Amino acid sequence: MLIKVRKPWALQENDVTPHTHYLNRRQILAGAGMAAAAMALPNIAFAKAFDGATKTGYGQDEALTPYEDITRYNNFYEFGTDKADPKKHAHKLTTSPWSITVDGECDKPGEYNLEDILKGHAVQERIYRLRCVETWSMVIPWNGIPMGDILAKFEPNSNAKYVQFETLYRPEEMWGQTRRFIDWPYQEALRMDEAMHPLTLAAIGLYGDTLPNQNGAPIRLVVPWKYGFKSIKSIVGIRFTKKRPKTSWNQMNAREYGFYANVNPSVDHPRWAQDKERRIGDFFKIKTQPFNGYASEVASLYDGLNLRRNY
Repeated sequence: MLIKVRKPWALQENDVTPHTHYLNRRQILAGAGMAAAAMALPNIAFAKAFDGATKTGYGQDEALTPYEDITRYNNFYEFGTDKADPKKHAHKLTTSPWSITVDGECDKPGEYNLEDILKGHAVQERIYRLRCVETWSMVIPWNGIPMGDILAKFEPNSNAKYVQFETLYRPEEMWGQTRRFIDWPYQEALRMDEAMHPLTLAAIGLYGDTLPNQNGAPIRLVVPWKYGFKSIKSIVGIRFTKKRPKTSWNQMNAREYGFYANVNPSVDHPRWAQDKERRIGDFFKIKTQPFNGYASEVASLYDGLNLRRNY
């Protein structure tokens, strides 16, 4: 007899928290004189269509980062190196129409409209915790589709060991690309088993609304057990490869940025310790968890791999 065991990130109907419940909870807390506790709840004013989120193995019991913090404190160097630059400048980016070029070791290469890529997939809602390499972190309710479901559409063949993603190059709209500290366009890559893992998400929204430009519109990668720089935004290229492809940060500074980028608190970055992090909006630091708290789901992907050497 086959016994199906539900994964901790898998959604059931009773896992969904209706939007009205968030509102009612705020009212109850306020009525009970618990205004301070209510402030820790998600900012409902921005959650236009947010009905709930798939519970994950780590972030399900944590307070969500407010929408305004998620959208005003970003790493998106195509719009500048300061955390506030993306919100200031990303409004210039045109995100429709949008197409993605697919090539390499697959049976269905070509140029696809984003609408056609997403067609037939139900958008899921998941709470993921994103920790940046700079030791700050957020808890974000993403809306998206498992990346593996999208990649499967292009029928990668047996030679496909890795998948490389490429960001849009349009310096007339992305003014940060006029500065050459990175060899544009930005590129990132995963092993195929990492990319096809059910937790790896192609995000197209957050808080139940369309993904803002500064957060990587119209489609971006979210890998919750890896540092923030494995979060390529505004994807226009997907390439399946037999050999490990180059990635932008690794090319720029291989000593500091390895290929894998797994969250490993026992391995320090050359310029700072990695064992603690600060949640955006909090004063005190918290302990960083191996694989960002998703070890039970993803640690087996790296059995036999030296995670100190392969950082």
